[in-house]
Amino acid sequence: MLRPSPLLPVPGVSASAAAAPPGRAAIMRMFHGDVFLGEVDVFSIKPGPEGALPFPSNEIRISHLSPASERCPPLAILQTIAPFSVRCKLQARPLPPHPSLHRLYITCFNEYKSAVVVVGDEELHLVAMPSKVEKIPCFWCCSVRVGLYAASVGMLNLRCLAIVFDLDETLIVANTMRSFESRIEMLSRRMDIEDDPVRVAGMSAEIKRYIEDRELLKEFIDTDTVTDNGRIVGTQKEEVQPMPGVQERLVRPVIRLPERNAILTRINPEIRDTSVFVKLRPAWEDLRSYLTAKGRKRFEVYVCTMAERDYALEIWRLLDPEANLISLNNLSDRVVCVKAGSKKSLQHVFRDGGCHPKMAMVIDDRLQVWDEKDQHRVHVVPAYAPYYAPQAKMANAVPVLCVARNVACNVRGGFFREFDENLLKKVFELLYENELLDLPYAPDVGDYLVCEDPNFPQSNKDPAPIPEGMSGAEVEKRLNGRAYQADQKQISSSIRPPDDARVPIRGTLGSSNVQPNGGSMAIVPSLFVMVLQEIGRLCNSKVEFRSTVSTSKITQFSVEVLFSNEKIGNGIGKTRDEAQVQAAEKALQNLQSNYLSYVAPIAGVLNKDTSKSSRNGNGFLEDDLDSDGDTAMQEPSGSKSEQKDHSNVDRLPSVLSLIRELCLEDQHVVFRDQVRNPGSATNEEYHFQL
Repeated sequence: MLRPSPLLPVPGVSASAAAAPPGRAAIMRMFHGDVFLGEVDVFSIKPGPEGALPFPSNEIRISHLSPASERCPPLAILQTIAPFSVRCKLQARPLPPHPSLHRLYITCFNEYKSAVVVVGDEELHLVAMPSKVEKIPCFWCCSVRVGLYAASVGMLNLRCLAIVFDLDETLIVANTMRSFESRIEMLSRRMDIEDDPVRVAGMSAEIKRYIEDRELLKEFIDTDTVTDNGRIVGTQKEEVQPMPGVQERLVRPVIRLPERNAILTRINPEIRDTSVFVKLRPAWEDLRSYLTAKGRKRFEVYVCTMAERDYALEIWRLLDPEANLISLNNLSDRVVCVKAGSKKSLQHVFRDGGCHPKMAMVIDDRLQVWDEKDQHRVHVVPAYAPYYAPQAKMANAVPVLCVARNVACNVRGGFFREFDENLLKKVFELLYENELLDLPYAPDVGDYLVCEDPNFPQSNKDPAPIPEGMSGAEVEKRLNGRAYQADQKQISSSIRPPDDARVPIRGTLGSSNVQPNGGSMAIVPSLFVMVLQEIGRLCNSKVEFRSTVSTSKITQFSVEVLFSNEKIGNGIGKTRDEAQVQAAEKALQNLQSNYLSYVAPIAGVLNKDTSKSSRNGNGFLEDDLDSDGDTAMQEPSGSKSEQKDHSNVDRLPSVLSLIRELCLEDQHVVFRDQVRNPGSATNEEYHFQL
C-alpha cells in the first residue's frame, strides 16, 4: 500500500497550510544513546495533568530501534496493542535539522521501525509520520508496556493470534483412585433415592464405566501394566524434557490406550498414589493440527488452569508430546496456574508482555471463572463428561473441539480482515497533523467470537449428575500427603475496567459495515455493538446482550439489548452475529430518539411538547447535563427567565459535544443558523438546523 513520501509536501496542500498541533510546547534535546541527534519541539495533545510530557529530565534519550516490520507500519501495531496511546507529538526545530536526526527519521519511516525510549516499565515509541510541512522530521510518541511491541510485531506480520486453553473438563478428564471412588460412592447414594427407572439405568451404566477405568488404574498402580480387552499392555518409560534451568532428569511410566482415547501416567514417578487416568477429548488432534498446519503457527498457545503446576505440565506434555504448540523454552511462562478461588485473567496470562488481551481468545468450559472484561473473548465449550451418557456425545455431527477449531478459524479471519481492510488502510492515510480521534478502530477478538453451530448445546436440560475428573487441588494434596477434599468454594465475581479506557472510539456508523452476503450479515466489524458498548462506558451503564435459539425446524437466533437492565432493542437472525447487530442497530435508534427528544427543549427547538420528553431512567446522558436541568426547564416565565436562559446557554457546549459523539464523525455535522421572525427584535429567537 502506497503512502506519502516522508519529506515531500502532500499534493494540494501548501506548507503554510500546516499548523502546529495544539497544546503546550517544549524544546528538548534528542539523543540516540549518547549521540546527540538535534533539538525538537514537543507538543502535548491533552490538556491539564494528562498532557504532561512523558520524558524525564526534559530530554529524549533513545535506547534502541524496534524490530523491523515486514508489512505493518508501527502506528498500526501500536493502535492494535495500545489504542489511542499517543502521548505527544515531536517536530524538528525550524532550523536545518541535524543530519543524524534526518537519518533516524528516514530509517524509521522506510523500514517500518520506531525509535524506543524506555521509561520504567513503559516504552515510548517515536513513530515517523509524513507531514504537510516540507522536509521536516515529525514523530508521534505512543506509550506501551515494555516488551509488548516486540512480541506483537511478529504475530501481526505472520497473521497470528493467541489462544488460551483450560485443561480439566475442557481438553481432558483425569481421575485418581480417590476421585474414582468418590464418584462411584456419590452415584450409588443417588441411585438409592431415585425413583425414575430410566435415570437409575443411566446411573448404573455410568457407575459401570467408572469401575472399569478404576480397575485399569488400580492395575497400573500395582503392576505397571493394564489388561485391555484381554491384552496385557506394559508401561513405556517417557523422558520428560527438562525446561531451561532445570537439570534434574525425569522419567515417567506411561501407558497409552488410543482405542480408549486414554493415557495412564504418574505425576510423581516415585509415588504410585499420584497415578492418574486421563481421557482425552475427541478431535483434539484435529484442533492441534489446525493450530500448526504446514509448520506455520496460526495461534500462539497458552494454558491457564487452576490445577497444581506439576500436574498441569504433565497433562500438557501428554497433549503436546512433541512440543509443537509450546516450545520447551516457553513452557514455564505459557503454562499459567491460577490459585483456586481466584479469577483467571488474560492480563495475568500475558504478564510478561507476550500478547495483548485484544489479540487472544480463550477455550474453557466455564465462563464465570474469567474476569468480566475477558469474558467476551471466551469460547465456552460444554464440560467434557466421558462417563456420563457417552453415546449422547456421538449424536452431534461435529465434535466439540471441531466446532472450537471452526470458531478459531472464523475469529482469526475476521480479526485480520478488519486489520487489513480498515485499520491498515486508514493508518496509511494519516499525517502528522491529524488528531488523536482520527485513529481507526482497533479490532478485538471478542468482536468475532460467535458460535454459529446450531447443534452447539447452550445448556443441558439434564446435566451430568456430578463434575467429571478431579481438580488440580487433589493432585497437589496427594503429592503433599494431605487428604483430598472434594468441595471447592464458589468463585466470587469481580468487575474490572476495560483493557482500553482512554478515549472514545470513533468510526463510521453506516450501511457500508453491514452488507448482505447470501442471506446473512457480514459484519466487519460489528460497529453497532462497539458503539453501544462505548456509550455504556461513557455513561457508566452496563450493556448486555441476551440471546436465545429457537427450537423450530428453521434455526433462528434472537438477541435482546439491555441498557442498565432496561430493554432498548431486539433482533432476529439466522446467526447470532446477525441478530446481535440488528438488535444493536435498533437499540442505537431508540437511544437516539430518546436523546433528541430529551435535549430538544435545551437546544431551543420549538413546536415540541416538552412534557413528553423521554426519560428512560437508565442514566443515558442524563448525568452529563447539569444536575438541576429539570428544575431549570420547568421554571415558569417571569422573574427567573434570565436565569433559565443563562442555564440553557451554559449547557449548550455539553449538548453539542454529546451530539458530536453520537454522530461519530465531525465532518457530517453541520450547524446552520437562522433568525426566526427577523422583524421581531424583542424575542431574538435563534434556531439552528443540524
